[in-house]
Amino acid sequence: MAHLSDAAVVKINEICDRYVDEPTPLMMILSDIQKEYGYIPLEVQELVSARTGISVAEIYGVVTFYSFFSLKPKGKYVVGCCLGTACYVKGAQQVIDKFSELLGIKPGETSEDGLFTLDALRCIGACGIAPAVTINGTVYPKLTVDSVPGIVAKYREAEGGAQ
Repeated sequence: MAHLSDAAVVKINEICDRYVDEPTPLMMILSDIQKEYGYIPLEVQELVSARTGISVAEIYGVVTFYSFFSLKPKGKYVVGCCLGTACYVKGAQQVIDKFSELLGIKPGETSEDGLFTLDALRCIGACGIAPAVTINGTVYPKLTVDSVPGIVAKYREAEGGAQ
């Protein structure tokens, strides 16, 4: 979506129009755009600003504040590694390091093939099953470094690839 297509502009305008009567429409608009495209680049923020009268600075502040919004496209599989206190104490740093090594990306990055995004999360509320990782909503409890290769292989095999 680096350059907005005419169809994308129409769709984003439709999303903005859904919330024209809402007193505070921004979160709903951004949420719908994130669901539709997977990310909210600056060009889209500028379009939303022009449609709603909300400044680009305010929109950018919201997009960058909330972790569920993204400025860049995310992979098909978003690997969220909890680094909250309970998870960290039980080895979460080593778990995320192993994902990073196997996927060839750092936290906050997406693999070149577009399959994986690795995110470091502050707390996912799963302290009793620490260290925990989520992949597209599936929670993997009490992970060890040794279990990471099998998890990565499972998702790669689902795509028909080896490694």
